[in-house]
Amino acid sequence: MNKGLIIFGVIVAILLMGGCSSYNGMNTAQKEAQQKWADVQSSYQRRADLIPNLVATVKGVANFEQTTLTQVIQARASATAIKIDPKDMTPEKLQQFQQSQGQLSQALGRLMVVSEQYPELKANESFRDLQSQLEGTENRIKVSRDAFNEAVKEYNVKITNFPGVMMAGMFHFKEMTMYQAEAGSEKAPEVKF
Repeated sequence: MNKGLIIFGVIVAILLMGGCSSYNGMNTAQKEAQQKWADVQSSYQRRADLIPNLVATVKGVANFEQTTLTQVIQARASATAIKIDPKDMTPEKLQQFQQSQGQLSQALGRLMVVSEQYPELKANESFRDLQSQLEGTENRIKVSRDAFNEAVKEYNVKITNFPGVMMAGMFHFKEMTMYQAEAGSEKAPEVKF
C-alpha cells in the first residue's frame, strides 16, 4: 500500500510538472505574440508620424492637388483611430485595422504618383528625406508583420498540439489570428520618384 501511494504521488507530481511547463510555455508564447503585435502597431505609428511632415512639405508647393492631401490626412486619421488590444484581438478587429492601414497606403501611393508632376517638389531635400524615411518605414512594417505572424504561429502550434491542447482548453488559451495582406497588396506602396 505504501508503494502504491508513492507511485501515485510520483505520477501526480509528473503530471503537475508537465502541466506547469505546458502552461508556462503557452503563456510565454502568447506574451511574445502580443509583444510582436505591439511592434506592428509601432511601425504603423511611425508611418503615421511621418505623414504630417510629408503633407506640410507638399503643401509648400503651389497649386498641389488639395483633394489628394485631404485624402491622405483623412486616411491617416482613420488609421490612427483604430487600436487593437492584443489580449482582445479578434479576426474582425484585425481586418478593420488592416483595411484602415490599406486605405492609408493607397492614399500615400496616390500622393506619390501626383507628386511626380511637380519637379520643384521632387527637388526638395526635405521631401526626398521624407520619401526615404517612408520607404524604410514600409520595410519595417513588413518585418514587424512577418515577426508577428511567426510568433502567432508558434503560439497557435503550442495550444493546438497534444498535450498542450488539453491545457489550453483548461486555461482558456485561444488561437490568435495572423496578419493577412489585403487582396492585391502583394507589395509595399510605390514611393519612387
